[in-house]
Amino acid sequence: MSSGLSRAWREEPSSTLFLLSSVVFFAITTLVGLLVATKFVFPEFMGNISFLTYGRLRPLHINGVLFGWLLAADMGLCFYLVPRLCGNKLWSEKLGIANAILFDLIILGAVFTTTAGITQGMEYAELPFVLDVGVVVAWLMFGANVFGTVATRKHEKMYASTWYIMGAVIWTAFVYLAGNFATIFFSGTNQANLNWFYVHNAVGLIFTPLGVGIAYYFIPKASQSPLYSHRLSMIGFWTIAFIYVWTGAHHMIHGPISQWLQTVSILFSAMLIIPVWTVIVNFFGTVSGKWDKVRQDPILKFLMAGTTFYLLTCFQGPMHSLRTVNAIVSKTDWIVGHAHMAVLGAFSFFAIAGSLFAVPVLAGRQLHSLKLANQAFWLIFTGGIVFFAGLWVGGFMQGLQWNNPAIPFIDTVKFMRPFWIVRLLSGALVYVGIFLIFYNLIRTLTGSAVERAATSPAV
Repeated sequence: MSSGLSRAWREEPSSTLFLLSSVVFFAITTLVGLLVATKFVFPEFMGNISFLTYGRLRPLHINGVLFGWLLAADMGLCFYLVPRLCGNKLWSEKLGIANAILFDLIILGAVFTTTAGITQGMEYAELPFVLDVGVVVAWLMFGANVFGTVATRKHEKMYASTWYIMGAVIWTAFVYLAGNFATIFFSGTNQANLNWFYVHNAVGLIFTPLGVGIAYYFIPKASQSPLYSHRLSMIGFWTIAFIYVWTGAHHMIHGPISQWLQTVSILFSAMLIIPVWTVIVNFFGTVSGKWDKVRQDPILKFLMAGTTFYLLTCFQGPMHSLRTVNAIVSKTDWIVGHAHMAVLGAFSFFAIAGSLFAVPVLAGRQLHSLKLANQAFWLIFTGGIVFFAGLWVGGFMQGLQWNNPAIPFIDTVKFMRPFWIVRLLSGALVYVGIFLIFYNLIRTLTGSAVERAATSPAV
């Protein structure tokens, strides 16, 4: 009897390689994040080692989680679900394997460059030029495989997930090019504006359509219910396409950019309620009447908690884009809590759920432990709630103090220490849950394969 890993590699190597490497990077780069949180409480912790200083570790954590974990996991899940939705195999497994190997080499290269202090000096765009070129090549390979699979599909009609994933392929291309290449030709305010276009749309036009597309597949599969409304999914898709692109400038409100651009970013941020509403209604409508199953199934727990975090994230965004609120929370730890709820609370929850569903199917066996998966959920969910809320409360009070000229800046730093202690402790709780996910998936892949996974349908 073969191991789950050998079976997965034999049947769908591209998806397997992406998912395996992503969960390894998840365990490593979130540990780096825990070290970063430690430095806020103990500033001198490992501060005499150059490659372990805050300025080196933070970009490693950010890029490692965004690209090494989340984007790689999303790519692996796309290679899993797109062929199933199209009724055929992946267009080219050889291209997919090369794609995964190249992407892993880029992430490993980023580990060395960020810890060595070799960056472009812009947020989310720290990778040096040669690695950026590699990312472009890797994304072209990924896009060719996705569109090649869709072009040769046996099923004429395309499901919502396919639309979102194809959209993400196109949107990621111009967002990444703008944030990592176009910025080279500008300076000052124009460069900052382009950078915030990239930073915000990395979430809005890369991880949102990929995450939502993945959830559109796995929520009906895990709940064994038909999608509530295909029409709503299409409204959500096209409104994301036309609305999200204008929202990045709300991070520069009260800054040296045109008033009309600030106003436009506020208006379009408020309009995000349209695609968000379609997602929330669709996902909760799909599991309506299946809440007993949600209580028992860790996959559905992650999916529905991720949906709730997505709603909260997309409520906060328009709120802190309003000028009066922005004057308080901009650049504070409120924004840090908001960003973590989007990347960890919403889209990582979707990716974790997809991985817990797909890996047993690929391995041809049951998930190693449903109990561990449930424990991991409660650790990450509970730790995440405390993490996010602590930074929201602390960040809001921090902003109020910044707006009071009578309070010295150093006093606002001292004031935040209890909230940073809460972040460290809750982050440790989150990390234990993440490590359990890592352990569970690795044990699932290395266990003995059987004819078919018993925890979920084969597709």
